Amino acid sequence: MHQLDLRGVACPMNFVKTKLRLDKLEGGDLLEVLLDKGEPFESVSESVQADGHVLEKAELDPGQSFATLLIRKTAV
Repeated sequence: MHQLDLRGVACPMNFVKTKLRLDKLEGGDLLEVLLDKGEPFESVSESVQADGHVLEKAELDPGQSFATLLIRKTAV
């Protein structure tokens, strides 16, 4: 599993960086992305699904200041 820490990265750069990392992965690979809660979490969640990838997990932990996405890259 690959990890990308985008806490503190503003929109839309967090999606751009997520997309660039996904482009480097093989189909079926998992990418865990750490994001700030709110707009970054919502935007990246929607955008990766719109690009055809599978959102395996979208976790908003109330005890943390960030959110976690687990994205499975689809084979192209």
